[in-house]
Amino acid sequence: MFSLTQNNSRQREILEVVFRNGWEYMRRLLTGSKADKPQLPPPEVLRNVLTELGPVYVKLGQLLSTRPDLLPADYINALSELQARVPPVAWSEVEVLLRKQLRKPLEETFAKIDPRAVAAGSIAQTHRATLKNGQEVALKVQRPGIDKVVPQDIAIIKSLADLVSRTDFGQDYDVVALAEEFANALEAELDFTKEASYTDQLRRNLSRSRWFDPTQIMVPAIYWELTTEKLMVMEWLEGKPILEAQFPVEQNGEDSGNEKEQRKAITTLLFRAFFQQLYVDGFFHADPHPGNLFYLQDGRVALLDCGMVGRLDPRTQQILTEMLLAIVDLDAQRCAQLTLQLSESGQPVILSRLENDYDRMLRKYYNLSISQINFSEIFYEILELARNNRVRLPSNMGLYSKCLANLEGVARTFNPEVNLLDEIKPLMTDLFRRQLLGSNPLQTFLRTALDIKSLSLQSPRQMELLLDRITSETLKWNITIRDIDPLRRSLDDSANRLSFSILVGSLIMGAAIISTGARTSQLSLISNILFGVASFLGLWLIVSILKSGRLK
Repeated sequence: MFSLTQNNSRQREILEVVFRNGWEYMRRLLTGSKADKPQLPPPEVLRNVLTELGPVYVKLGQLLSTRPDLLPADYINALSELQARVPPVAWSEVEVLLRKQLRKPLEETFAKIDPRAVAAGSIAQTHRATLKNGQEVALKVQRPGIDKVVPQDIAIIKSLADLVSRTDFGQDYDVVALAEEFANALEAELDFTKEASYTDQLRRNLSRSRWFDPTQIMVPAIYWELTTEKLMVMEWLEGKPILEAQFPVEQNGEDSGNEKEQRKAITTLLFRAFFQQLYVDGFFHADPHPGNLFYLQDGRVALLDCGMVGRLDPRTQQILTEMLLAIVDLDAQRCAQLTLQLSESGQPVILSRLENDYDRMLRKYYNLSISQINFSEIFYEILELARNNRVRLPSNMGLYSKCLANLEGVARTFNPEVNLLDEIKPLMTDLFRRQLLGSNPLQTFLRTALDIKSLSLQSPRQMELLLDRITSETLKWNITIRDIDPLRRSLDDSANRLSFSILVGSLIMGAAIISTGARTSQLSLISNILFGVASFLGLWLIVSILKSGRLK
């Protein structure tokens, strides 16, 4: 097993960063001291520690920013702003990697490559290039050497997770599984063919819709013949981040009058495109921050960077649709029921307490209009209250809430007059119809008819078997009642104490009878012994009851 006490340069570097930022809990973990309860530093300190530790830890922070079911809102906000402050790699190193990845010589593949990076991140950087046929493309190139750093850092993170898993916090939130999830996500991100396949799938899904004009939204096309695990070549889209979009003005400099309408149309397009991803396709772009949403020169909107995606199964889609309606209605009881339907197996949850917590939280929104309500903020609060009630939710809920929060934040900044209810109301009826009948009503009807036919054929035989078992007395019931063992032990203790009390009373009564009729010294001795034994046993019973704390 990987040991945190190994004397290597990477661990010394981690220790230096932790000591410099004064995170006492991590210092005790890394030096092997006892640290029972996790003590997080202030959000800004945690962000600084992760930033200084480098690309892998920046990615860890970005993953944690998608888990409001694990961290409070102030940590989520701080980690959501986490970006790797890394300069671009020198072109000479990038060129070497490019030549290794391409099947043909660099000069035969590209007419021109801009050696200046358009963007630089913790895992890759992007360059603009022109193919021999004149097509403008974007080259996403993996940072040279990152594939050697990642395994070492992942091993350290897994070892830390193993230490934390020995605490109550680690067991409640399955920190080992979280570390494994992060490792898998990071290893997948190092394989650009996976991101390319995600991009292709999103492009196909958005190429058809009954909610919006598919020609108005763009996802860059992938050049598969040039794409490898460390190089992704995609269509270059000319535009600006959506919050920097500019609209035509009249010659006198005044608003042409169309800007509000254009902003409203773009906002509606974004909401409908993402609602289709979330509630119809079940495959969604999980990181729609302003830098990943571009307003193109021809007026279309583009979705970029599909490295972080989420998936929702049909059952979860249905529950989340109902949750959206429950939030609109400020229905605490329904929110609690739906939360438990989403939850994974964990500790028992007191439904009434969860409902009361939701009710207190939702009361502050009672006097607000729908346009003033921030739905993603409410969903974050729901996840936080679920965490406080030890409800363990699946990890895709973090990606779902992050997607909603980013989308709503961008929409409200881009178009302050947006009303989320007005945007989703026309879609809700169609959503429920699809969930009830599916995308093909005839196919759903035929499948239901086949299920009914199968049930009608099997029911007589199963009823015959049931009646046969009842009449032959071979039917056995296997019933498991939650928390029955503690109740059984409590009843056993009560019964034992009652029996013990009766025994003590019987000894006292016997000793009294013998003492009353005693005429010899032997009988008097027996009477005294019985009194002594009864007194000792009675005293022992009283002490045991007092020590148990149940003398109510």
